[in-house]
Amino acid sequence: MAKISMRDVRKSYGKDQVVHGVNLEIANGEFIVVLGPSGCGKSTLLRMIAGLETITAGQIAIGDTVVNDLEPRERGCAMVFQNYALYPHMTVAENIGYALKVAGTPKAERMARIAAVAASVGLGDFLDRRPGQLSGGQRQRVAMARAIIREPRVFLFDEPLSNLDAKLRVQMRHEIRRIHNRIAATSVFVTHDQQEGMTLADRLVVMNKGVIEQVGTPSEIYDQPASTYVGGFIGSPAMNFLSGQVDRATHSVRLASGDRIDVSPAIAARNHGKLVQIGVRPEAMTMVPAGQGTLNATFEFVEELGAGRLYHMMFEDLTLTVLAGDRQTLAAGAPVGLHIPASAVHLFDADTGKRVEAAPLAVVEQVPA
Repeated sequence: MAKISMRDVRKSYGKDQVVHGVNLEIANGEFIVVLGPSGCGKSTLLRMIAGLETITAGQIAIGDTVVNDLEPRERGCAMVFQNYALYPHMTVAENIGYALKVAGTPKAERMARIAAVAASVGLGDFLDRRPGQLSGGQRQRVAMARAIIREPRVFLFDEPLSNLDAKLRVQMRHEIRRIHNRIAATSVFVTHDQQEGMTLADRLVVMNKGVIEQVGTPSEIYDQPASTYVGGFIGSPAMNFLSGQVDRATHSVRLASGDRIDVSPAIAARNHGKLVQIGVRPEAMTMVPAGQGTLNATFEFVEELGAGRLYHMMFEDLTLTVLAGDRQTLAAGAPVGLHIPASAVHLFDADTGKRVEAAPLAVVEQVPA
């Protein structure tokens, strides 16, 4: 195992800076997921850890060694790519054991290790096949086995499940987590899929335009998003947003429509007069008879999700969504009340997009004990 330390890490291509001063501490044996949309810099960050990209400024350390100037093979990392990167003319066994062969490992030892690793990822019966004879999930397991056999200090995963169908992605997520738990190597997993991030991570690193927006456990980030970007990106269906102004006298946020949404007295007292964005998750709102809720909306249509339903409502010129487990029959255009409890309201500064709190946030060390 090895901790990873990044200090003010930057990456530029000419005048175009794509990673802006990243600071991050990853503990020994931790499973970190770097999450963000395409172009946010997450894969570039991973490739800098691996040594496949040079850093423009800053410092990366793996364990106690600064690796800025080390070659990829000297860093103790194994990388699993989206496209598998297998040798098509080699068998599964030859692909898995290639690094050992290059290193001069005796054949008997090499074959024993290949058999053990292949069995650990469910490939024991496929050692004589070539990649073209395997399914996508099996090829990804070969790529993982090839990484495991090197006994790396650090596993790096660059969107390894993107080419798989939905059912197989779920299976492979479970497999990756089991392998991590068994091997106890430090793992950094890059993805744009928030479901992958939420289910795999010990901690999530949410990136946006080359900067880290928030670091925390999946539950911390879901329950206490640090910005409108994080609140809107994490969670499916997405968070609802409304604009308003905090009013201390009524302990609420006043909307342009004249409606009021209750907030805690402490938040109202600290932020009186502030223009804010109100964030409410779809599962936190409930539908009530028209005139009896926090807001009055108009029903548009419903999406059937199996375990529940997603109701789409119009409020003023905004579309709001309500996630509910019951099955109500509503006619298009029907008036509906929406109840929003104060405890479900997230407030964000309208100018900066940053989270608004009742008191200044304490500085919390991001590295787990």
